[in-house]
Amino acid sequence: MASTLPQTRVRAESASPAAQLSRRLRNLFFANRSATRCLSLILFFSIWQVLCIIGFNFFINFQLVPSPVEVLEATVEFFTSEPGVHIRSSIYRVLVGFCVASGLGIVLGLFIGWFQIVEDLMMPWLELLRPIPAVAWIPLAILMFPTAETGMIYITFIGAFFPVLISTIRAVENILHDIVLIRVGQCLGANKWFIFKDIVLPGSLPGIASGLTIGMGNAWFCLVTAEILAGRYGVGYITWESYVTSNYPPIVMGMLLIGLMGAMSSWAVGRGMQALMPWRVIKKQNA
Repeated sequence: MASTLPQTRVRAESASPAAQLSRRLRNLFFANRSATRCLSLILFFSIWQVLCIIGFNFFINFQLVPSPVEVLEATVEFFTSEPGVHIRSSIYRVLVGFCVASGLGIVLGLFIGWFQIVEDLMMPWLELLRPIPAVAWIPLAILMFPTAETGMIYITFIGAFFPVLISTIRAVENILHDIVLIRVGQCLGANKWFIFKDIVLPGSLPGIASGLTIGMGNAWFCLVTAEILAGRYGVGYITWESYVTSNYPPIVMGMLLIGLMGAMSSWAVGRGMQALMPWRVIKKQNA
């Protein structure tokens, strides 16, 4: 009799209106991924707004940081003027640089990962150039290319090329390290070409996809650097110009706009690569 009382009390509490409402809200927000992500963004901007209102100043100073409301006003003002020329310029530079970097990075990565002689010939000078930051390339790009536009595209190319290259090389090497797959192909009579085409290349696609996603983000990062120093149009140029004129809300607006375009670009790259890997299904555990 005593053991049934706690169970009865638990059932009564779980059947209470408050418990039912809590359970429904939890199912609504955490079963629906879109609702969960929207809730995350609302919490982020709400915390930001509160910190600006109270003038939070403990290690991080929010007293001079524009609030989300001020940034929204600057965004409305930006889009009521002529935003197309700046957005088109930035997107064009990123897409051209990223596409060239992706094609060259994937091809070179496959060859370097597959052929030892190609790795010995190319990796020493590629590893020498890889740590050089994008901003250090700008003076040389101005000297090498006839126009500033071509130089800025080259900077975005540099930002995307090395992540794609290294990810492709490591993806191919990981597949070659899996001796079982290679031995199975050899036992079935596959020569080197069919092993590369049917085993190495499909098995490398997840790693290549990761490199493309990182490369797209780096391309946007390097574009801002190029536009700050050499551009006359573009979202990065608007951000820097606002800083020079001490107009702070457009700075945050430009940062968020760059982040939004970068996130959308990375999402498009991920969806495109997923279409090439229909066999790759990922199921994550619910909390």
